[in-house]
Amino acid sequence: MAGLIHGIEAAKVAANLARVRERVGEDVEILVAAKYVPLEEMGTLAEVGVTLVGENRQQDLVAKHERWGEAFAWDFIGNLQSRKVKKVLPLCRLLHSVATDSVLRELGKHGTPETEVLVEVNVAEEQGKGGVAPAELGEFIARCPVSVAGLMTMPPFSQDPEASRPHFARLAELAAEHGLSRLSMGTSQDWPVAVEEGATIIRLGTTLFV
Repeated sequence: MAGLIHGIEAAKVAANLARVRERVGEDVEILVAAKYVPLEEMGTLAEVGVTLVGENRQQDLVAKHERWGEAFAWDFIGNLQSRKVKKVLPLCRLLHSVATDSVLRELGKHGTPETEVLVEVNVAEEQGKGGVAPAELGEFIARCPVSVAGLMTMPPFSQDPEASRPHFARLAELAAEHGLSRLSMGTSQDWPVAVEEGATIIRLGTTLFV
């Protein structure tokens, strides 16, 4: 996993962002993975027009939001543990990785009528990986005490973007079955395939910075 990228160049990020935007159009949200960006360099993202960022770690989210909160909309995209819900919920417009009943209980305690979440689905049904099994999705959504806006998935890692296609297609099918409009899928290595299969949010990191 890549660590922090120091010395982020505004011109390079702007060019990469424009390249992606040209391919995806205006209907797909480009979420920039802030875990790669040092706290002091978040301003570079704002400078080049980034409006939506996602953070993986609760501590980093709190620190970056405290300094740069007004510059961006913030999503939480990391592994969501129940003890973190109370702290991240007020800072984020969307939680992307809701997948356990313990998290649902915390959402019931701390959520509001405006709270929206995405349910993480383990489409490939990988052992030991987070996410709700497709067969259990309907019941899980029914138990969620706040609004479920859509679904998220992380397919098995592969160097071949096409290997992700069936998993993205299946997530789109599941969203349609449950009347959900938002699909968070696709990262730096496979975002073009995700967009072709209906992604409404793509989560990009290194592809924007190098």
